[in-house]
Amino acid sequence: MNPQVIVEGVTWFVVFLFSTTLHEAAHALVAWKLGDPTAYEGGQVSLNPIPHIRREPWGMVIVPLLYFALTKNGVIGWASAPYDPSWAHRYPKRAALMAAAGPAANLLLAVIAGLLIRLGVSDRVPGAAAPIGILFLLNLLLCVFNLLPLPPLDGSAILPAFMSDSLAERYRSVIHQPIFSMLSFLVAWNVFPHIFGPIRAAAIRLLMAGTGG
Repeated sequence: MNPQVIVEGVTWFVVFLFSTTLHEAAHALVAWKLGDPTAYEGGQVSLNPIPHIRREPWGMVIVPLLYFALTKNGVIGWASAPYDPSWAHRYPKRAALMAAAGPAANLLLAVIAGLLIRLGVSDRVPGAAAPIGILFLLNLLLCVFNLLPLPPLDGSAILPAFMSDSLAERYRSVIHQPIFSMLSFLVAWNVFPHIFGPIRAAAIRLLMAGTGG
C-alpha cells in the first residue's frame, strides 16, 4: 500500500470517526435534555470518540479500517447511543426528536463543508480539499441513509411522531423484532444507492452552481 493510499485511508477514517461521534453525541445530548440520562451517564454526550468507540469498537474502528484496506473506496461502519426504551415508550415525540438529532448533526456538517467549498477554502488551504470533500459527501450520505424509515435506522424511530399513540405502539412492537431489522438492512443495502445517487448529484450541482465547475 503506497503512502498516498494510506493518507487517503487515514483521512476517510478521521472524518468518519468525527462525523459518527457527533451523530451519536447529538442523540445523547437531546435524550439527556428531554429526560433520558442513559447515554449521558455512559459519557456519550461528548465529542471525545473514546466513549463511543468503547461501545462499538467493531463498527467505529475495525470494520471501517478493514473496509478501506480491502476496497480502497471509502469506509463503512456504525455506532450507537444507549437509551431507555421505557422512556421512549412513554414519550414517543421526545424519542423521535432524539432520533432526528443524529441525521440533523450530519446535515449540519454537510452544510458547513459545503459552505467551505463555496467560499474556496478547500482551494486556498493546502491539503484541505480532500478532507472537506469527504466531510461533505460522507455526512450527506450518513444523513440520508439514517433517515430511511427502516429499523434500526433513525428514520424508523422518527415515524411514530406522526402516528397516534395506539398505532405507534403497534408499530414499535413490529419493528423491534430482530428478523425485521435484518430484512431492513437487506432492503436498505439494495435500495439506498438508487436513492442517494440522485440526491448526491443534485447536491453537487447546487454546490457548483455559478462556479463554472
